[in-house]
Amino acid sequence: MLFHIFNINKMTKTKVDLSSISNFNSTTTLTKNDQNQLSTQVSVESNLDQPYNPYDHRTLQHPNTYTGALIHILKGSLGSGLLAVPRAFMSAGLLVGVIGTMVVGFICTYAIHLLVMASKRVCTDLKIGSLGFAETAEAVFIHGPDQLKKFSQVARLFVEISLTMTHFVGNAVYVVFISESIAKLVGFYHPPALYWGQYFKLVILFLLIIFCQIRELKHLVPFSFIANVTMTLALVITGYYMIKELTHVEIKERKLATDIYGIPTFFTTVLFAMEGIGTIMPVENSMVEDRFTGCPGVLNTAMTSVVAFYTIIGFCGYFAYGDKTAATITINLPDDEILAQSVQALISLGIFFTFMLQYYVPIDITWRRMQPYVPEGKENLVQVIWRTLTVSFIVGIAAAAGDKLGPLIDVMGAIFFSTLGIFIPAALDIVLYWKTWGRFYWILLSDFCLMGVFVFGLTAGTYYAVLNFMI
Repeated sequence: MLFHIFNINKMTKTKVDLSSISNFNSTTTLTKNDQNQLSTQVSVESNLDQPYNPYDHRTLQHPNTYTGALIHILKGSLGSGLLAVPRAFMSAGLLVGVIGTMVVGFICTYAIHLLVMASKRVCTDLKIGSLGFAETAEAVFIHGPDQLKKFSQVARLFVEISLTMTHFVGNAVYVVFISESIAKLVGFYHPPALYWGQYFKLVILFLLIIFCQIRELKHLVPFSFIANVTMTLALVITGYYMIKELTHVEIKERKLATDIYGIPTFFTTVLFAMEGIGTIMPVENSMVEDRFTGCPGVLNTAMTSVVAFYTIIGFCGYFAYGDKTAATITINLPDDEILAQSVQALISLGIFFTFMLQYYVPIDITWRRMQPYVPEGKENLVQVIWRTLTVSFIVGIAAAAGDKLGPLIDVMGAIFFSTLGIFIPAALDIVLYWKTWGRFYWILLSDFCLMGVFVFGLTAGTYYAVLNFMI
């Protein structure tokens, strides 16, 4: 999950026609602090005798370097979900948690690799500079077997719906996160406020309806800066309290492994925290050098760092607080110390502004679908109504979850991130290599293994999330 501005694909509506590549062009806009616009256009006079390299056909105002792309991937995977990882270790145990985090990290990295390689292959075959996530899905199906070409628009729509719902429900997690943090902060001075979570959500709803009317991503840059600063401060102070608590605990007081029933919760929580596939294609599309994949490519370097960081935080968090570890580690901080109380305020402010930034992604996707059907001159009114309705929908999900932050995180990981980050890349890989699945069908078998992980996360993760909701 993120506490920064998402790198966002704004794709022009294009239809991929294999018989008329010369008419195909793709324009991608990435708006962020240090990058304005990416435009990829294909020249029909390209030398067809030379291997086509998509990176040579990207015209960028401010291309990302290796270091810049690395920082963006790290920012995309290191966010507020980091605070939930100690709970995952509590579910699995210290030893299983360390090994499991590495396994989940490998699965996420491999799935992202499949997506990026699929995009690069269809870009090469269709002689296009770059494609976004949804465009890649559409192009893969058009590039696939004849019987699947008719599902290309369905594939694109499925990805867009998955991205939209992932961000909507992810923002609902944020609302619960904020309300619980405020309740803990105010509750120390006025104990009844500990049970005012739903009332705090109403206040949050009112504020979000106002702030989410901001429509230009560039106007959200100051809020991105505030979110980054406040989240960083909160994480540093939280780390201080964890280290302080570690000095009073011995390892024999903690479990190295729990029973098998804790694995689904562990998997879905870590997946929720670590998965950042929605930002991958915009970052990859912002590079003009083929250094995103490979070793030491941007992806492998970033994800290795992410896995190491999550392992350390998860281990130390559970080691410090044991079976009392909360859904977010900040809830375990002392109630009566000003420094710890400041974390609740900082985390609430940072996540509030993160909501605004993440909200831009689904509202951009849905508005581009709606805009052609909006009467001329009514765009502003419809935008206001649509933004109000969608924010209310998100807060409604949060209100339905109550104070069950942990189970809501599990649902996010089990249903949405497993679909977006595991199922879709595996499905695209199967379609892309339909006639060339490799010796002994190793490509198909590896994709089926990913599908198995997806089914496990979806079924077992959802089942135990529902059980935890009922407790």
